[in-house]
Amino acid sequence: MTRARRITPVLAAAGLLLAAHLVGATAAQADDDPDVPPGAVASPSAPVDVDPNDPDLKLSEGATLARAKVLDIKSVVEEQSGDERREDTNTQVTLALQAEVLFGKDSATLGAESRSRIRGIAEEIRTQNATKVRVFGFTDDLGSAAHGDVLSRRRANAVQEVLAQVLDNAGVTYEVRGYGEQYPIADNSTEAGRKKNRRVEVSFPRSR
Repeated sequence: MTRARRITPVLAAAGLLLAAHLVGATAAQADDDPDVPPGAVASPSAPVDVDPNDPDLKLSEGATLARAKVLDIKSVVEEQSGDERREDTNTQVTLALQAEVLFGKDSATLGAESRSRIRGIAEEIRTQNATKVRVFGFTDDLGSAAHGDVLSRRRANAVQEVLAQVLDNAGVTYEVRGYGEQYPIADNSTEAGRKKNRRVEVSFPRSR
């Protein structure tokens, strides 16, 4: 009976650590340095203090706990149509709109419905009291890379202009970039994948 009581806390601690690694995911986001593209890892907040001498966290003799760190939880929600994708982490909101929803083929001109969607994003920015907003454009890998770079930047500019009109530049600064075919989120070998890659992403810090 004594031996069984010693093993139980060890298994419980191991289970908790494994669960933390399965549930947690480090947020991927662009850094404040404009030269750092999407995908750079954000700086984590201060980790929670863990007492390595806590009897409930005893491991096998000679073993030690790894350094504690905070894991950022990411929630991803996508419309059934795939037209809009939302990512929420502890620190950031990213909204991705597919290019076909916003623009005509090979165009950077916004239609009435697309402006309505962008106004909804502007209201979310206002709700979060965000003062820095990033607007990044992306394309698939069809056509030349140079054309994709230009088109993605023009589309990002068009979205940013509507955001600025709705928010009336109320203390908000923007970083606008066109990445062309870089940083795909789906397989460019299929049309379904290319459709996902043709997108404009709007990201901003969350406060609530």
